Amino acid sequence: MNMNKVRVGVLAFLMAATSTTLAGCGAPPTSGGADEAAPSLCMVTDTNGIDDGSFNELTYVGLTRAGGTEPTVTISRTPDDYVPNVESLVSGDCKLVVGIGFNLVDAIRSAAEANPEIRFAIVDDGSIDLPNVTTITFDITPAAFLAGYTAASYSTTGVVGTYGGTQIPPVTAFMDGFARGVDYFNRQHNASVTVVGWNVAKQTGTFVGGYAAGVEAKTVAQSLLDQDADVLMPVGGPIYQSAAEAIRDRGTSAALIGVDTDGYESDPKYQDLFLTSVLKHVDVAVAQAAGATGDAAGAAGAADYVGTLANNGVGVAPFHDLADRAGPALGAELDKIRAGLIDGSVKP
Repeated sequence: MNMNKVRVGVLAFLMAATSTTLAGCGAPPTSGGADEAAPSLCMVTDTNGIDDGSFNELTYVGLTRAGGTEPTVTISRTPDDYVPNVESLVSGDCKLVVGIGFNLVDAIRSAAEANPEIRFAIVDDGSIDLPNVTTITFDITPAAFLAGYTAASYSTTGVVGTYGGTQIPPVTAFMDGFARGVDYFNRQHNASVTVVGWNVAKQTGTFVGGYAAGVEAKTVAQSLLDQDADVLMPVGGPIYQSAAEAIRDRGTSAALIGVDTDGYESDPKYQDLFLTSVLKHVDVAVAQAAGATGDAAGAAGAADYVGTLANNGVGVAPFHDLADRAGPALGAELDKIRAGLIDGSVKP
């Protein structure tokens, strides 16, 4: 999927909109007749917005694919918007209400308990156990393991780094896999590449305290560069943008590893910095979950989804412009490791 084209479409959609709740091509939901019914697939963004190049944008793409038209979208400006935004969709004509991310869990759970006849889904969390809620999660540690191995192979300083937005399981799963992949590279090649920013054994590391690009995220990235890290994997939505600016300010040859989407495609201004990205195919998962909207599916809807390496729900992006520097042998090594992760002969 070309995320550049996706973003153009999403931004055009937003420019046409004039209210917090958006439906179709930007017009507010209407009522009064069958021809005026609002779209039945609906979503609530987190505070990163619809054009985040990540979960919100990919959920929008997945719902559009499943429904054949733009879904109804409510945009959360602050965390205080989560509950009223979900409630606004529940009171409308939604067959499926999708919440994006860990922070929407409480709002989705409460609404699902109060409205058993409506289907809900939550992206990137598996904690809700209700018959009318589809959970969409990703076994990301093995994919991040491949990225850690890649970073260790690519590094010339012998130091690579990772840091997160906040210390929650969906973030630390990336960091665990990354560090373990570096360790596996060291054992395979008798090397001693060091990870800064995360300690697997102690489960301690470096976190921004939020998910916004800005001074805090840039300062954290600078601290890892100060420790000679020449590959950085920021885990937390837009905070990678601050890492990219820190790298450019230094004028170093350090590289970035993106998360969730292929950063090379979703953010072209930083294409020269992306070594690879750890991918969650959210659009595919959401489209699958949204596919069971017919009467036969009932309130229970689609089965819970777990994206894995085996079902291509997670993976790593191509090396793109840095392929020559990564070297031709690395791709073959990663293919072999991926197969081992799937069949269990390699432990993440």
